[in-house]
Amino acid sequence: MRDALAAAAAALAILGLLVAGVPLKGTVPAMRLTVGPSATSADPGTNDSVVGNFSAALGRIVTLLGAAGGALLAIVWARVALSWFSNDVTKKVQAKDRARDALVGTLIFAAALSGIIWGLAHWVLTGT
Repeated sequence: MRDALAAAAAALAILGLLVAGVPLKGTVPAMRLTVGPSATSADPGTNDSVVGNFSAALGRIVTLLGAAGGALLAIVWARVALSWFSNDVTKKVQAKDRARDALVGTLIFAAALSGIIWGLAHWVLTGT
């Protein structure tokens, strides 16, 4: 039991380090509009600041969703690790099924976060 807890703690630590690598600042670059001479000023009433604020907010939302998904994946894989290192044979069989499901879920999550699913849907719907 102590070995299973140690393995689960190691898995959580590794996944925590991966999640910690997610930048906390927005990664979506702000869009710049060039509409007349007022677009270069820092006036809060221009479209430039509104679009920039919206892009920054979207970047923060994407970052938070990625971190939350990483935490969820850490919990899923910790459950697999606890079952995998058990002495009970039935738990090991369940762990094999859970590992397959967790791997599929991880691949789908990574594809969604990287934009592969969006690109595939765009290709299916538009043909381009």
